[in-house]
Amino acid sequence: MKAASTMRVAMLVALMLGAAVWPARAADREALLTQPGVYGTFAAFQMDHDWWDLNGEARVIAVSEVKGLIEQFSHKIAIESYLLRGLSDHADFMLRVHAPALSDTQQFLTSLLGTRLGRHLVATSYLHGLTKQAVYATGFPEQMKKALQPPANDAGAKLYAVVIPIRKDAEWWALDQDTRATLMQEHTQAALPYINTVKRKLYHSSGLDDFDFITYFETDKLDDFHSLIRALEQVKEYRHDRRFGHPTLLGTIRPLDDILELFAR
Repeated sequence: MKAASTMRVAMLVALMLGAAVWPARAADREALLTQPGVYGTFAAFQMDHDWWDLNGEARVIAVSEVKGLIEQFSHKIAIESYLLRGLSDHADFMLRVHAPALSDTQQFLTSLLGTRLGRHLVATSYLHGLTKQAVYATGFPEQMKKALQPPANDAGAKLYAVVIPIRKDAEWWALDQDTRATLMQEHTQAALPYINTVKRKLYHSSGLDDFDFITYFETDKLDDFHSLIRALEQVKEYRHDRRFGHPTLLGTIRPLDDILELFAR
């Protein structure tokens, strides 16, 4: 009897999670992920204890409802998903949502929390930022600008993702633009040895969150990431970091289907 029930749940998972293709408009999604002036939100969640007490079929139905919700929003937001469970004590999974309007993200997350699965989600952190054109890179030497270009053989997403929010001290903002540019050039020089193994995206958060920046990293080599952070801790610009992390979110980049299937079992 138990084996038959387990097989029935597995079949439901396969049918419900494999039925839809997301996102429907890949070109629009790519624009949201690369263009400046886009809002990025990192929403981290834990599953409550009651979720695991539900029977398998109830969890599958709840998961399928979330799949349908995401399809409804796929025309105006882009979502990346991450499994944090087992690597972070802050949350079980995380969504990185990009949208041209922060209200679109709010509408999606509000709807998510209203689903059967959402009622079992405990939000542990929301981080908000805005993508912008590079502020200091335009004044860098040409050789450095060339080195900062992504490699032609970049295969896309890596295995691991790390999110580190940063808050600067008041002295940093009191510095003139040229002084900050000089410090950021030293920062960039220290990061160059890891440019091919650690991808990075910066979000500006001042006024939108308790932080000034959200730094997002992807890598297959956590040892290189560790070395990168140690190198950045030794430059003068780091002395102006009033807060670095807290929370620091570490997880694996996983398709949303895989994460939902994991929680549906």
